Formats: sequence, structure tokens, C-alpha cells
Amino acid sequence: MRVRPTPGRAEDRDGPRDECGVFGIYAPGHDVSRLSYFALYALQHRGQESAGIAAADRGGQILTRRELGLVSQVFSESDLRTLAGDLAIGHVRYSTTGSNAWENSQPVHRSDGTHGSHRELALAHNGNLINALALHGELTARGVTFSSTSDSEIVAALIATHSAANVEDAIADILPRLRGAFSIVAMTKDRVLAFRDPHGLRPLALGTLPPNGDGEIHHCIASESCAFDIIGARHLRDVRPGELVSIGADGVRSRQIVEGARAAFCVFEYIYFARPDSRMNGQALQVARGRMGEILWREAPVDADIVIAVPDSGNPAARGLARASGIPQDDGFVKNRYVARTFIQPGQELRKHGLRLKFNPLPEVIAGKRLIVVDDSIVRGNTTRQIVAMLRDAGAREVHMRISAPPIKHPCHYGIDMSTREEMIAHNRTTAEVAAELGCNSLHYLTLAGVYEAVGAGASGRQSHCDACFSGDYPLPGTGDAAGKYALEEPAGAVLPLARA
Repeated sequence: MRVRPTPGRAEDRDGPRDECGVFGIYAPGHDVSRLSYFALYALQHRGQESAGIAAADRGGQILTRRELGLVSQVFSESDLRTLAGDLAIGHVRYSTTGSNAWENSQPVHRSDGTHGSHRELALAHNGNLINALALHGELTARGVTFSSTSDSEIVAALIATHSAANVEDAIADILPRLRGAFSIVAMTKDRVLAFRDPHGLRPLALGTLPPNGDGEIHHCIASESCAFDIIGARHLRDVRPGELVSIGADGVRSRQIVEGARAAFCVFEYIYFARPDSRMNGQALQVARGRMGEILWREAPVDADIVIAVPDSGNPAARGLARASGIPQDDGFVKNRYVARTFIQPGQELRKHGLRLKFNPLPEVIAGKRLIVVDDSIVRGNTTRQIVAMLRDAGAREVHMRISAPPIKHPCHYGIDMSTREEMIAHNRTTAEVAAELGCNSLHYLTLAGVYEAVGAGASGRQSHCDACFSGDYPLPGTGDAAGKYALEEPAGAVLPLARA
């Protein structure tokens, strides 16, 4: 018997929470469940709470395996053999609507009656709907039942219960009604479908697999291009905002459902969320993050002896800053590579050591030195405060923090779980006040103009991206009225009575 892990304690964690990663593949003759497993492994950074794969032979039954935990914890060799088929979709999750419970893990699997027939589908979602409550109320009024409290099942139910003759027409009808961020992969018994919100808030890419023995070209979909690399696929293009891509025995069909919406790609993907070996909007993220470090030095030079990164998130920008400044870079911390996620909490005796579970400073490198310490972001400041204190304890003479993102002052309603505004250290504080709170000698955040310069967007970047977590300018009307993460649950946090499908 496999034991479900206990969710981690949110109060022990700092910084933005990774959102979700999705993958889809239609490839008869390939081992689709195994390819999905390794693609999700590449996307693990986007969500560590749960993982799942749904697969089917063409025309056969859709089988789903999902569980709390990391990809490597959830799937066994026998699971992958059971999930044999010609097509599959997969998901790794961090909860942004609904709690971290098994019922909210994905892919969502539904089989609903539609005017005398049944439509079976599985669906995986990255993003967050800002009109989830209204859509949920509409469906429940029609007698539709739910087995979870996530907005992803709302989308699945809208498609599964739609009266359209085929799934593509059903998606085309409901897509304009979904408000918020969504990059979605879905599957029926014989097709894989992918669609993206009209603003393109969250990433989604189309790839091709090398020909198998049949000589046919098969296709896959992923949140990031790094998922293609691990399975030997090639990044073909990004799925366009408002586009529906449908993959089946007849190849790839594209249908532009919504056109002309204001583009609003999440700028934080460039800074933090995506893996540095991914490409987004034509940008190699490792290169863009190095440019952020170069611009940080140009914006805020300081006399120092060495540059160190907060690993691993600060590595590319630290290299860029060291390159631009001519100041040598060294490793100030040794990182424990085995604490990406743990379900075992340290307990009161060890809690005072806090971040040392993950980082251990090197006094031989740090003592007596004036340090430039580079990281990608600060949200609540708890982690950064501990890092500064550890460096002081290790003998640092000066600590100058350089952050490759602007100050985060506003919550995200589009699929990133940040803290509330009041918990954010930059809320109602000047940069000097934040520096004093953190205990560092100086602090500089990369300007928003610097971010857009680094990613090649220039002065027009704000017209094609979302930077609301920095600026407070939300691109979608009505965002301020969006319900919270637990909106579909009771105020006390208990899950509403669930009707299992």
C-alpha cells in the first residue's frame, strides 16, 4: 500500500510558489506514459504538491493515475505499464485554487452525459480563473456535481456537459467565457487538445517528436520547452493566445478562437518560474537572466570583494553581474540538493537552524569580505533575512543584496500563489526600510525597465506583458474582484461535501 504524503507547512516557506506544469502527447507507437513521466520530471519545478498522468489507446478507456507527491514518488514502473496507450496528458501541481488535497490533484477525469450521449475526457490546467465562483454556481444550478474544489474541474465540467457534437466545438464555445489565466491540455479517447487564454498569461508550447518506426511525425504540448529536450522532441512554436490546437490521427489542427486581445504574458516567468534552459517568446532564459545581472550592476554599482549567488535561483544573474563588474564570483553557500521538497518537518529543536537545511555558508570564502549577494526575488523577506544573518555569522564584512526583480507589492490572481499584500516586505516600505529590516548594508531591486530590457521587450514591454505583482496594474478587468485560493471551500478551510463522480 502506498501512503499519501502529508502536505508541507505553508508558513515555513517563503517566496512565490511555483504554479503548475502541463504536458500532452499524441504518438501511436511511442511509450507515451514513459515520455509523459520524464516530461513531467523536467517540469517538476513548476509544482511539487501532486502529479498525475492520464492515458488511453485510441478509442479505448482513459486511465488516470494521480497522487500527492513528486513525480518520482507518485509513479512506479508498474504504473507506467498500466498507463499504456497512444495518447496521454500529465500534470504537476502547486495549488492556486483549492487546497493541497488528493481530490484536487490532476489530471481531472470526467465522464458526463450530453443530450443522451457521454463525453469522457481528462484535463490538466496551469493558471487561475477569476470568474470561477460564477461558473461553479452556474454548473451546480444545472445539477452538475464536483469531486474537487479546484477551478480546473469547472473547465472540465463545462466541456464534458456541453451539448456540442464534438469536443473542439465545445471548447470553442466555452473558451471566451473563461476569464483569467489558463494554459490547458485535455484528452478524449482519440485526441489531445491544448488551448490558451486570449491574453497568453501562462506559457504553452507545441513540439514534434522524431519519427518512430512508422515514419510519422507526432506532436506534444508542454508548459516549457525543457520538457521537449528531455524526451528528444523539438520545440516547434508557442501555442498562440486564444488558440485551440487539436492533435489526432489526422495530424495537427489549429483554430483561433479569440483574436485581438491585449497580450499579457507573465514577466515573472522570465525572472523566476521557468527553468533557465527553456525558451519563451524567442528568449533563451539563461541568457536573459544573465543580462538582468549585468543591468543590476549598471543600475547599482558598489565596492565589493566577491559576488555570490543564492543558489540556484540567483546563479544566472550573479554570473551576469560578475561579468559586468569584473568582481570575481565564488560559491558562498553549499546547497543541499536533496531538500527540494520534504514532508518531514524539522521540529522545534531544529527549527531555529531554519535555512541551514537547504544552504550552508562557507566561512573560508565569506569571512572578512564585502559581498554582493544576488537573488531573483524577495516576497515576505523571511528567507532573505536568514541569509543575511547567516552571512554575518560566517564573518561577512558587508552584505549588499541585489535582486533581479522589482519589489513585489501586489498579489497575483493569475496562477501564482504569492503572499497577501500585507505579508509582502516591500508593501508600504521604501527600499532603504526593507534593507534595514533585512539587515543588509544596501539593497537594490532591478527596475521594471531593466527587466524589459533584459528580455528584449524594450520600452513597449508593458503593452505585451503582465507585471501586476510589481506595478499593481492588472491587465484583465475585474481582477480585483477575484475570489481567493480557497473560494470553493468553506471559510474555515474544510472541503465542501464532495459528490464523487
